[in-house]
Amino acid sequence: MNNYTDNAAAVTAVLSNYLNGVFNGDVDLLRSAFHPQALVAGDVNGQPYFKTLDQYLDGVKNRKSPFELGEKFRMEILSIEIINMIAVAKLRLPMFEFNYYDLLSLTKVNGEWVIVNKLLTNVSI
Repeated sequence: MNNYTDNAAAVTAVLSNYLNGVFNGDVDLLRSAFHPQALVAGDVNGQPYFKTLDQYLDGVKNRKSPFELGEKFRMEILSIEIINMIAVAKLRLPMFEFNYYDLLSLTKVNGEWVIVNKLLTNVSI
């Protein structure tokens, strides 16, 4: 495989871990997908949302997961763009009666791809 194919597979694996972590409420799996200094920002119903990674993970830990609520897994990766050692991914995460869209920035640190920034919003269906 070439370098681009290797990187695309590695980025997709991180994004899959992220989606499975969100859906199942698996904080350890989510933590493994992020850089420890990652920031999470955006808006929910027009209200500003800004958290450190630890604040975000604490919220995930203290809520029922979509899986626990019996929701169907409908999350999807919409696009991935990779340039050298950086990547941007667009994802859709319908859950909790929201239609979330995430824009995730990733970079390769010590040979591993990690999410360094999460932007989120929800769009009315």
